[in-house]
Amino acid sequence: GLTGTVAALGDGGRREVVFDRAVDDAYLERCGSVPLPPYIRREAGAADRDEDRAAYQTVFARQPLAVAAPTAGLHFTPAILAEIAARGIAVKDLTLAVGAGTFKPVTADDTASHAMDAERVWVPRETLNAVAGARSSGGRVVAIGTTVARSLEAAARLGTDETRSFSTDLFIAPGFEFRAIDALVTNFHLPRSTLLMLVCAFAGRERVLAAYGEAIRDGYRFYSFGDAMLIV
Repeated sequence: GLTGTVAALGDGGRREVVFDRAVDDAYLERCGSVPLPPYIRREAGAADRDEDRAAYQTVFARQPLAVAAPTAGLHFTPAILAEIAARGIAVKDLTLAVGAGTFKPVTADDTASHAMDAERVWVPRETLNAVAGARSSGGRVVAIGTTVARSLEAAARLGTDETRSFSTDLFIAPGFEFRAIDALVTNFHLPRSTLLMLVCAFAGRERVLAAYGEAIRDGYRFYSFGDAMLIV
């Protein structure tokens, strides 16, 4: 086991833990577990199954940077991506090093008072060009998940003159003006989360709440391995 000391950082309850020995990636692989949603039943204390670890990773993942998977991407398989490409739809990628701040609930009554933690983004020039080309030709840019939506909207505020590697603390809430995306595939998110507020900003609060009401009535799955919806 590990022994550690805890220090309060004074920013909304965050703590820094200092362990008595190094905690490297190999150790985390041994002691960590997949954040399974409650509807996936496992015996208490049971080790992760190989299929759990495989399922909690997108087929296009490459770099160990994020604290959680971009869950909308979990719905896509190589066969689905190939079918999309076969229809003449360009599939482009980007990287966002999702941090714990993404999952920090919004506790302020006024969303303008909520501060997002900065996250690192890498948007290839090819992706920026494809987005700009689609919009200029009357096409649609479909973001697969809030991760992609936030990254593209942050990039749109910097311009498209080069490959972008930058840090962003962009918080998207109702009233936000979208400049990059035209449609969004997204899972169902927790109340008071920045992710749900992004979806409400894109689709409208009342429409989203109505969709969530139907999802609850019809037994849709929430959380990481849950269902997704397409908002156009």
